[in-house]
Amino acid sequence: MSDSPYGSSEKTGSNASMPLFKSGDIGGIVYAFAGNIGNFIFVAYVLLGFGWSRELVFDKVIPGISLGLMFQSLYYAWMGWKLARKKGSAEVTAMPCGVSTPAMFIFLFGIIMPLQQGLKLPPEDVWHASLAACFLGGAIEVVFSLFGARIRKILPRVAMLATVAGIALVWMATKGLFDVYASAVLGMPILIVALLGLIGGYMLPNRFLSPMLIAIVFGIGYALVLGKASINATDLGRLTFPDFTLTGMLAGMSLIIPFLAVLIPIKIYNFIETMDNVEAAAAAGDEYSVGEAQCLDGGATMLAAIFGGNIPCTAWLGHPGLKKSGAGIGYSWVSGLLFGICGFFGAFSFFYALMPEVLISVTYLWCAIIMITQAFADSPRRYGAAIGIALVPHLADYLYTQIHSALALANIYEFTPEVNKALTDAGVMWNGVEALARGAIITGMLWACLTVYIVDRRLDKAAWACLFSAVLAGIGFIHAPSIGFAGWSDPIMIGYASMAVLFGLAHVFRHRLVVPVRFDYV
Repeated sequence: MSDSPYGSSEKTGSNASMPLFKSGDIGGIVYAFAGNIGNFIFVAYVLLGFGWSRELVFDKVIPGISLGLMFQSLYYAWMGWKLARKKGSAEVTAMPCGVSTPAMFIFLFGIIMPLQQGLKLPPEDVWHASLAACFLGGAIEVVFSLFGARIRKILPRVAMLATVAGIALVWMATKGLFDVYASAVLGMPILIVALLGLIGGYMLPNRFLSPMLIAIVFGIGYALVLGKASINATDLGRLTFPDFTLTGMLAGMSLIIPFLAVLIPIKIYNFIETMDNVEAAAAAGDEYSVGEAQCLDGGATMLAAIFGGNIPCTAWLGHPGLKKSGAGIGYSWVSGLLFGICGFFGAFSFFYALMPEVLISVTYLWCAIIMITQAFADSPRRYGAAIGIALVPHLADYLYTQIHSALALANIYEFTPEVNKALTDAGVMWNGVEALARGAIITGMLWACLTVYIVDRRLDKAAWACLFSAVLAGIGFIHAPSIGFAGWSDPIMIGYASMAVLFGLAHVFRHRLVVPVRFDYV
């Protein structure tokens, strides 16, 4: 046995030859590479919409993300090759990876947008700050990988699923369907083609193409016919190496401290999701090291940040499906090389012109539907209330962001008591929104945990969770605009402490309470 923190050393059995590429890898390339194109294009759409220059987006951000994904994909292929040697079998499938979709939305709308619109910083400074957030997030994932299994035992899985469902609902599903109606002639047919295959299961004869690929090809062709897309090969073939941005990234570190309450939970989600994906691979017959995969995700994210990429990389869902389709390690290393080639030679600029925004929006609407459905489908029915209540803080975050952006048009950037009163007097459902919006991810997880503990009759755990939340609120980590001691009279801190006392009393006197073994509240 090895003393490596990433599991046991390799045992070479009867060394079967592991092919570098086989026919099943073709479908894997469609899944891993084509599936990530939408992420790249969406990042470009949003950043260009924030006023970032094409040079900054396509010559700096995109090549940096591409470098991180190239490294990650090649390493996952190598992990698959190692596992094949250890098993003495060529029947091994590499773990899929790509841009982290939930983290992408959090970074774009929870970090980059507030920095740019709230502080009125120039895009270059915001880029440096987002690089710092990305690097720090990767470092957090690497550190947490040392005791990720322990955290996973403490944190109910439904709390993580509910958090992702909240992100999907307010940032992905809304924008997706909004964009469809904003471009109805183009968007509605594309959406129906996607839903027919992805939800209805309708396929072409012999299942030659995946439903999502059919929707993408149809969408591009239909957009070209309507004049909503174009073929622009101006940047195609122009070599752009990623920039070494360590100095600028370090300069942006001071700007991200107020966003730690946003950054830490999403990275916790990432490394737990990686753990789940590794477990899914194990269930399919491929036993990978959880710690090694988590360190890889964090390390690839840090590498991308150092060279200009401001969106995290992570392991993707889908390993069991890829294994069933006969994919090996070839799709992973080929996709990695394609990420590098496309990122360094201007291909994503070409895809940007070719793929209309509504097509990307349909992709994310579909992803959002899956995330929301998964939260309910993969959780016991008794935890439905936990998911429901966990969505509300994300709705507050969405409302807060939209109101803040609208008031900025009138040069109002602070929610003073006068502004808050004017909003409520105008009939806006505003009381409590600002406090609930700050640290929405942690707050949603907290309420999901509390509900699970109530259902599971673990009121002692609920009391400890409330005490922990009182500490977070007291230091300004949640429900506050910045980190700092809120004072002993802070009402939210007192509220959490009071909840802890009530849970503690209920736990102590639980034997005197009438509690049915199973209580169906629905």
